Amino acid sequence: MGEVDEAFIQAVEHRPKLAITEAEGIPLINLSIFNSHDLPSNPSSIETLVEEVRDACKNWGFFQVINHGVPLEKREKLEMASRKFLTQSTEEKLKVRGDEVNPLGYYDSLFTKNVRDWKEVFDLMVKNPTVIPASHEASDNGLKEVVNRWPEDPSELRPDELTDLLVAEDPGKDMIGNGEGEGELREKLGLQVKRKADGEWICIKPTPHAYIVNVGDIIQVWSNDRYESVEHRVMANSEKERFSMPFFFNPDHNVMVEPLEELITEQDPAKYQAYNWRKFFAIKMRSNFKKLDVDNIQIHHLKIKGEPS
Repeated sequence: MGEVDEAFIQAVEHRPKLAITEAEGIPLINLSIFNSHDLPSNPSSIETLVEEVRDACKNWGFFQVINHGVPLEKREKLEMASRKFLTQSTEEKLKVRGDEVNPLGYYDSLFTKNVRDWKEVFDLMVKNPTVIPASHEASDNGLKEVVNRWPEDPSELRPDELTDLLVAEDPGKDMIGNGEGEGELREKLGLQVKRKADGEWICIKPTPHAYIVNVGDIIQVWSNDRYESVEHRVMANSEKERFSMPFFFNPDHNVMVEPLEELITEQDPAKYQAYNWRKFFAIKMRSNFKKLDVDNIQIHHLKIKGEPS
């Protein structure tokens, strides 16, 4: 058996335990009310739903949704297209390779927290072309256009109306990739989240045809820590590959992200300094493609001094 490249090796404190803890009481939210004709005349049901989402975000940082109205056939079509693309030869996949200059497309050397993830990715956005920051420097006002690298085959990936879709395959290795804002669609064990109550890593058993929704970093800042972005990761199966299809919703590049004014009081002051999403996004994208000499930027780096991280 050959040696594993050191770039893939996680720090001891980030490695998974052999014993698996399955989560209990994961919030499962029914969205069927939005498919009902009596929605306008049923405000109490909306209030109940809002309360369920609020509690899930506050206590867990994520939840699953069912009866969401997304046609199963569309999901199955996307899963088939993902598998068809990622099971092609490396030579074919590299024809649409992404890099620091154009981060959309295929790549197999993604870094998270300066450790290389053991997975392949095909990253795309809804608009073509997409405007992103030219660099992470605050003084650089330049923008650049990056083009979706749609492969000729499979063409099924073309007509999808997602803000940002990342299709990833984890090969059959017992390695870990940390996640930020991922929504897992594949009904297979492997997704783990760090439980807020005790910091324990727990396995999430997916509900058939459900979607997992994670609280992201921006919501954590907007809510001034009322809702926290849950840390999560994926443990690959040593016997079978695993496909993930997370999608992300981001603000405009000119948005300054900071705690909402209506949530700031004298007793509960702002916990984060305002930051420009454009600059934050550019730094994050840069750190995806190579190991840096400093820690990858995380949301806790933007906390006001004196606030606990």
